[in-house]
Amino acid sequence: MSDEQRKVGVAVVGVGGAVATTAIAGVELLKVGACGHEGLPFADVTSLVPYTSLVFGGWDLDGDDLAKAAHLHGVLEPRVVEAAGAGLAAVAPWPAVADPDYCRNAIGANVIPISTLRGRVDHIRTDIERFRTEHDLDRVVVVNLASTERWPDLTLPSLQTPEAFEAALDADDPVISPSMIYAYAAITSDSPYVNFTPSASADIPALLELALQRGVPVSGKDGKTGQTMMKTVLAPAFRSRSLHVDGWYSTNILGNRDGQILEDADSLSSKLQTKGTVLDQCLGYEVEDHIVRIDYYRPRGDQKEAWDNIDLTGFLGQKMQVKVDFLCRDSILAAPLVLELARMVDEAARRGEGGAQEQLGYFFKQPITRDGSEPEHALYRQEQVLRDWLAR
Repeated sequence: MSDEQRKVGVAVVGVGGAVATTAIAGVELLKVGACGHEGLPFADVTSLVPYTSLVFGGWDLDGDDLAKAAHLHGVLEPRVVEAAGAGLAAVAPWPAVADPDYCRNAIGANVIPISTLRGRVDHIRTDIERFRTEHDLDRVVVVNLASTERWPDLTLPSLQTPEAFEAALDADDPVISPSMIYAYAAITSDSPYVNFTPSASADIPALLELALQRGVPVSGKDGKTGQTMMKTVLAPAFRSRSLHVDGWYSTNILGNRDGQILEDADSLSSKLQTKGTVLDQCLGYEVEDHIVRIDYYRPRGDQKEAWDNIDLTGFLGQKMQVKVDFLCRDSILAAPLVLELARMVDEAARRGEGGAQEQLGYFFKQPITRDGSEPEHALYRQEQVLRDWLAR
């Protein structure tokens, strides 16, 4: 079967959110030739499944069809939503898993009415199989775009081995989060899994081992889109020129649903952990005065502002500063990366490469590795690793 004939399903956790609706609108516009490939970094790789062969579905706590959801998010102009409207309106979110203990600010009535963890897993697996059958899909990949969860205690025995995780499922152990339920359901459905969020999911030891055993590709976590992407470009340049970073102050303001979720202290803590670990690895030393702030500011909507002040010491101890003000569009940066990741994990599955996909670290703030070692963060090195893998 040629690439043009293949159909790959993308089942999105949080399909009604701004990133998902933007990504799906982009594919609909590509189908009718109403947009180009700007922002899609691997549009030149013709061996991957075409963007227009991606079919979308997924889960969301809000049951509105995606055309209505896209209008509400306000990322795209109304005329753009209308141009993609038929494809968006055809996607109605499936009921989702909700657990306010893990994400207090995520609410909605479109909820799976099952209380047991095993029952929720079975329900999600049924959704995946129905999606595969109804659309005659060659493969389904699952992408987590849900709201950021608080982190559980990742040292607990329940999360260390597949056997312990299975027992924890049967015991309804509260350490198992919604993200882990989706990841487990995807892996045991032989569906490649992408975690674009900071939440703990397939990166716990139990699920990494299970994915490797079953030969299912998994990747994540936390998409590297705006401010952190800039850090992984600038910090290696400073290191290359032996400019010492004395301090790096970063602040973000955004007014979309992600920003609102991060008003919860536990969810914010998960996000800051993935944003805060990048800089020291890129530089090779600890920056003691590295401060990262994220503030919800409703009037800004999806038009995020990421501002950085960088203090440097150069030759002869001379002090310098670099200031970066990135006025970006959160979902516009993230959506094309989601499309690329869906194509990439499909390709990994086609090659029979299961477990953690280290070559996809290019897309993430905190890439997962097979052995738990510190990942590479410098963007130029990550891209070379990925391009080499694609060329093979």
